[in-house]
Amino acid sequence: VGRDYKLLDESGVCRGAIESAAENFSDGVVAPAFWFICFGLPGLLAYKMVNTLDSMWGHRSCRFRHFGWAAARVDDGVNFLPARLAGCLFVIAALILPAASVRNAWVTMIRDATRHRSPNAGWQEAAIAGALGIAIAGPRQYAGQAVEDAWMGDGRRILGTADIHNTLYLYIIASATLLALTISIAFWGTPIFG
Repeated sequence: VGRDYKLLDESGVCRGAIESAAENFSDGVVAPAFWFICFGLPGLLAYKMVNTLDSMWGHRSCRFRHFGWAAARVDDGVNFLPARLAGCLFVIAALILPAASVRNAWVTMIRDATRHRSPNAGWQEAAIAGALGIAIAGPRQYAGQAVEDAWMGDGRRILGTADIHNTLYLYIIASATLLALTISIAFWGTPIFG
């Protein structure tokens, strides 16, 4: 995570880990599968190129202001649908994990996702927060500057390693659900738009 790690207590480290897992589920798992399902290998490769450009240059800095801005906006566009799908996969995963609430996952995702500064990351973060009865995002420190972001979820703000474990269980269940969906679609024989 990009936040000032020296200022983090255990709860802050756990919050950062959960947020990273949530966002990377969309960028690293759901979006590549989504674009592969839609356009085959060319879709997957195109997505990874866009995502890599954003990772390398999509930063808010003077150096990358123009090209980085464009890379970040294109990345936002190609992640629009996959991010929402990722949030829904976490809601579905909450059906299976006994420690999670599917109702709270759905309600929190619908209520809080659009309050996130990212047009896409809020869907997964809010779904996990609601499912586990926790609050993530919120105020943080980046490079010595305070960032006052909205909270995702209205549950506990003091987090521990058990919350990371439950996030990973949701991640595994959601990934297995996506795999089953991908295999089912693969039986159709060709990419949807290929």
